[in-house]
Amino acid sequence: MNDMKIKKGDKVKVIYGKDKGKEGVVEKIYRKSRKVLIPGINLYKRHIKKNQKMPQGGIIEVPQPLDVSKIMIVCPKCKKPTRTGFVIEKEKKFRICKKCENKI
Repeated sequence: MNDMKIKKGDKVKVIYGKDKGKEGVVEKIYRKSRKVLIPGINLYKRHIKKNQKMPQGGIIEVPQPLDVSKIMIVCPKCKKPTRTGFVIEKEKKFRICKKCENKI
C-alpha cells in the first residue's frame, strides 16, 4: 500500500463534499481504510439511549472519518492548500510543499 502523505497534527483543508472550504487539524489516521478524523468536520447526528452520562438520552453530533482524497494539506509557510512531495537529505526523508518548496 502506498504511504500516506498526511500525518497526525497536520492542518488540512477540505476540498470536496458538504464541508468544502473548512479547515481543521488531523486528530487520528486510519491507514487501512485511508481515512482521517478531523474534529468539527464531517459531523453526523447520532441518537443516544439513556445512560449515566446522559440521563435524558438525545441526539449528539459525532465526527466521521473523511477520505484522504477529499483533503489537502495546508503549507505552514505560504498558508495555501498544496500537494506534498518528498526530498531526502542526509538519509532523512522530509515532506515539502510543491508551491513554495518549503519543508513541512
